[in-house]
Amino acid sequence: MASLAGLVRDHTTLDREQVSHLNRLTSEWGLLADFCFADLLLYLPTTDDRWLIVGQVRPATAQTVYHTDWVGSFANASETSVLSSAFASGEITEGDVFVEDLPDTARMLAIPVRWGSATIAVLTREWVERTGRPPGELERTYVSIFDRFANMITEGSFPYPARGADSTAAPRVGDGVVSLDADGRVRYLSPNANSALHRVGIHANAVGMRLAELGFHDDMVRTSYENQVPVVEEFEQAADVALLCRCMPILSGGEVVGGVLLVRDVTDLRKRDRLLLSKDATIREIHHRVKNNLQTISSLLRLQARRLQNPEAKAAVSESVRRIRTIALVHESLSREPGDDVTFIEIVRPLLRLAEESLQSPDRPVQFSLAGDGGRIPARVATPLSVVLTELMQNAVDHGFPEGGRGGRVVVSLANDGEHLRVTVVDDGQGLDPAFSLESATGLGLSIVRTLVTTELNGQISMRPARPDDLQAVGLQASGGETGTVVELTTPLKE
Repeated sequence: MASLAGLVRDHTTLDREQVSHLNRLTSEWGLLADFCFADLLLYLPTTDDRWLIVGQVRPATAQTVYHTDWVGSFANASETSVLSSAFASGEITEGDVFVEDLPDTARMLAIPVRWGSATIAVLTREWVERTGRPPGELERTYVSIFDRFANMITEGSFPYPARGADSTAAPRVGDGVVSLDADGRVRYLSPNANSALHRVGIHANAVGMRLAELGFHDDMVRTSYENQVPVVEEFEQAADVALLCRCMPILSGGEVVGGVLLVRDVTDLRKRDRLLLSKDATIREIHHRVKNNLQTISSLLRLQARRLQNPEAKAAVSESVRRIRTIALVHESLSREPGDDVTFIEIVRPLLRLAEESLQSPDRPVQFSLAGDGGRIPARVATPLSVVLTELMQNAVDHGFPEGGRGGRVVVSLANDGEHLRVTVVDDGQGLDPAFSLESATGLGLSIVRTLVTTELNGQISMRPARPDDLQAVGLQASGGETGTVVELTTPLKE
């Protein structure tokens, strides 16, 4: 479906401010359709003397008449007659129109849309009259409210020149309506609005009384009337009862002659919000405690390692300490960030520092660096991915830079396209044995990597000798006969 801006650009000569006025109108006209129980269409006169439909909205309070989307269509002869009359006179005009998809004639109420001193469009209310029960008080009141907004449209005072508050999350007509007079006295309450008042303990007959006299919070009404703009406000009217209200002033000749207050009970929504916040805080506290427990275990293992005499046992305990510290780092990051995602680079940076502390030595000077940004990743993959990355850095140092050698550099590169995370570990060490195969590797570290990648991460991993362009891409150079190694890991981010 073509956009309003595109249709205006292609078929009219309206300027930017006029288009902005029409955009504000179409952002507000959902409540107008609900008040009048009918479809609303927006027509513009084109440069070739036709009427083009550039907008359409259906009511949420009644059945639609038009199941077809008419945006981008041109008015027929019967519609053109009513539209042209309203546009030329600047007054609201009503008449019968013939519509292709309807067996009977429809009624059209054509409302000139004024901007400044000129009429720039026509808004129509279109419905089919049906015989049946006469309209009740609610229907009559809602239609009268629509008529008052229609008069504001012809004056150019609706939509409001400046939106006093964002209406996207504001109450709707179906939530509850309070009609007010120029003094802020209640003229009518819809059943849902009456229920909201009962919920906060107001059972008196509100008609004829000001909201303040009823003990109802009315700051939004006074602010709306004084500034002649709509005001949205959420407040707790009673203990454990939260209301979201939107007040819209009704203007005539530049004066406030009444108002409409939309009321929505959001108590249950706010309770759910508080539960979610409480749950999130609880989860973060759990991560914090797990991190503390892992650090305690790590400290105990280090104490145990000092008492060991067997070099292999000491090395095994040291590796266990390193893996536990890696997992603790992940839980520390999860304890700081709300939600189900974590910024991966905030985990990788401390992992690199940990690797430098534990893996490099004067006999093996290895530098670690980071390239790229891994973006945000799901918390469920953060722990296994961090363990895998730690093992890969350990493997790069152990097999690429023997003790007593020249040392070198290891670069961890991250790339996230929203669907997959790609981790590349490149070193400029002595390279792989020609007979090496990742699938048949029996070392504990690579066995852990293989298991986590295939089972926990559902990813793919490869290990191969580095090519000159691989090293150049991360700022490394091969020296002598040492070619370096590239490990590429790809894991999906969505289940």
